[in-house]
Amino acid sequence: MKALSTVFWIFAVLLSDVMCAVVAYNYCDMLWCIKYAGYSAPAWTAFLVAIPYAVGIIVCVVLAIFFKKKAG
Repeated sequence: MKALSTVFWIFAVLLSDVMCAVVAYNYCDMLWCIKYAGYSAPAWTAFLVAIPYAVGIIVCVVLAIFFKKKAG
């Protein structure tokens, strides 16, 4: 069970890194579109992409804690 706990901690860290990369890419792309293409969507909409990642990170952390306690 301790191995599962470690795996879910690693998944949580990897998800947070991927989330940061995706949000940063979408934010920069959104700013470029607003500046040069005239789209009307505000740049903060890029941060809506972080919501599913945050849910996944929370689930991974909860499972990691659960498996850690289960291992005793």
